[in-house]
Amino acid sequence: MQFWSALNRYLLPGLAFKAVVIGGGYATGRELVEFFMPAGPVGGLQGMLLATALWSGVCALTFLFAFRIGATDYHNFFRNLLGRFDFLFEVIYFAFLVLVLSIFGSAAGALGASLFGLPELVGTLALIALTLTVVALGQGAAETLFKYVSVLLYGVYAIFLVLCLASFMPEIRAGLSRAIPTTGWATGGITYASYNVIGAVLILPVLRHLKSDRDAVIAGLLSGPLAMIPALAFFTCLIPFYPNILHEPLPSDFALKALHIPVFHFAFQGMVFFALLECSVGFVQAFMARLDVHNERRGRQTPPALRIVVPGAITLGSVFIAANVGLVALIADGYRMMAYAILLIYIAPLLTIGVARLLRLKRAAPIADESIA
Repeated sequence: MQFWSALNRYLLPGLAFKAVVIGGGYATGRELVEFFMPAGPVGGLQGMLLATALWSGVCALTFLFAFRIGATDYHNFFRNLLGRFDFLFEVIYFAFLVLVLSIFGSAAGALGASLFGLPELVGTLALIALTLTVVALGQGAAETLFKYVSVLLYGVYAIFLVLCLASFMPEIRAGLSRAIPTTGWATGGITYASYNVIGAVLILPVLRHLKSDRDAVIAGLLSGPLAMIPALAFFTCLIPFYPNILHEPLPSDFALKALHIPVFHFAFQGMVFFALLECSVGFVQAFMARLDVHNERRGRQTPPALRIVVPGAITLGSVFIAANVGLVALIADGYRMMAYAILLIYIAPLLTIGVARLLRLKRAAPIADESIA
């Protein structure tokens, strides 16, 4: 029992944060190449370490602020942080939600076609169905998914790293020893961290297990490494193929084919599907937690039917409508602008208003711990 309590308090927030980050952040390796590889292998690693430190700091501060005010959803968090301007985050969040679900649906369809030769629509519908199932089962089911998929994910990335070290160690050493300018490593790290740190406020429902300020800070500090360790392993596996990897649309597929191990290639793609699933669940569950709190304040519970209808409308709308109206392309072109928006609406207020409030704020009423262990 103590093991599960410690896991839920210290590691679960980081595992949930990783779940939201990995699907949109580096499951295919494209974003790792986009933000870090232009600075070369060494510069890329420096940028990733910087991003890890930023994630840990922001997560620790976010979790502490949320714990102090008793916030278990992003709406309550930003109502306390931004006041009447909290709607600004809602706008950004909706843009992210549409974007990631659209991309994940397409990626799941491509995986289904690649693994089983199925029509892409089948993979897309499978992701939607599983996402709706987990969300309909509630927060406990989402947390269970984060835990078990994490075991699969860390295991597959560890095997990937071992295989690449065994096959490409000379190339990895050569890549790390080459005199390549590391220009832009800090910018890449800050931009990448800013774009993905939105996950810290989307996984606030899992903070229901925290019991003290100390729990919040420890969980936050661990979130950075828990989210970035698989990415560091992945990035190392891509170093042997620098600089050609810069132009590959699917870096993971390129590296896996170079290993010539079809069974592991299949296993890795299967892991990516589950990474997309847990990330989709993280985004949608954050919205449902916000809806639950809204209903609870009015003395009622969210009807079971709405736990299907609402996320169903969101996922189906994102996957099948957004691309047709051009919204996905519009948002994709503004990735870096969205990172700046998060810095302005979330990070800057947290470091100023949030810190000032923490210095004078006492702990709110305890968050109920509904253990799922």
